[in-house]
Amino acid sequence: MGAASLAEIAAAAPPWPDGWLARLPRQAATALRLWLDHPARSPLTAEIEADQAWLAEGPGRHLLHAGHPAWPGLLGQISDPPPVLWALGDLEALRPPALAMVGSRRPTREGLANAAAFARELVARDWCVVSGMALGIDGAAQRAALEAGGRSVAVLGCGVDVIYPPRHADLYRQLVEGGGLLLAEHPPGTRARAGFFPRRNRIVTGLSLGVLVVEAAEKSGSLVSARLAMEQNREVFALPGSIHNPQARGCLRLIRQGAVLVRRVDDILEELSQWAVAAAAPLAPPATQDPGDPLLRWLSDTPSPLDALVTLTGLAVPDCQRRLLELELEGQAAQAPGGWVRLPGGT
Repeated sequence: MGAASLAEIAAAAPPWPDGWLARLPRQAATALRLWLDHPARSPLTAEIEADQAWLAEGPGRHLLHAGHPAWPGLLGQISDPPPVLWALGDLEALRPPALAMVGSRRPTREGLANAAAFARELVARDWCVVSGMALGIDGAAQRAALEAGGRSVAVLGCGVDVIYPPRHADLYRQLVEGGGLLLAEHPPGTRARAGFFPRRNRIVTGLSLGVLVVEAAEKSGSLVSARLAMEQNREVFALPGSIHNPQARGCLRLIRQGAVLVRRVDDILEELSQWAVAAAAPLAPPATQDPGDPLLRWLSDTPSPLDALVTLTGLAVPDCQRRLLELELEGQAAQAPGGWVRLPGGT
């Protein structure tokens, strides 16, 4: 089944297991019924046991899903979120606001330098760099973010225990050991396949508030990421380059189509001005605020937009909206220009 079909069933919240069996396609329902009634005869059993064994092998191994406290709330805004995400590394990398950085696998020296410089500046502002650990711009940005002591998330087109591309074995280790995080919608042991990478890109952009295209040719795969970002209502940024540089033509094309022309990191943060507060927010809410409400404790007299609250709390968008309405009816919160605020006396 595709991710969009699974997301549609999950959104309906059918009872387990009968509600799911009634909604699944025949082949999937038959496989699930066999596993439920006769697990010893089901081919799913061996796969499930292998996955459980991998999770139990050591720290830093996780299986994320929409009900998991670390599940990225922004994924709830895309039409085809991954049903689950396998994770290897530090889940704290999912806490800061994130920007995707993508670009050519055959960049110029200037492109590599720009990717590293922007990544270092972003993590210095407490942002996380998200990319696909690919050769070229992706890897340069992620490596620079980690070496600067910041956070980076790599979304893979294979299992999180598979190093791909092999030339990035050192970056893979940096991500696992240096406060980064590896994510994949494929279970451990899944080998890289060409068809997995376009699907991987929707997660890269879905995790992020926007995407920065550093350098790209006119037919670059990075333009696919830019298109996905626009479909997901994410902001698209592009670095300009010389009209004589083939690796700059994709960025120039994006700028002509409405992407934000970027010269420095402040150009990005100004465009995402509502995220300035979220970017500077501590990883844990202040102890003086209400520890019992995951939403109220993030509200203050400074307006916070809905998207920022979704990211900070980890709540799904509908749950966040419902709770905000309840707080408004209780007289503890109100809408204001630019977002939601906590009313005086709100507890």
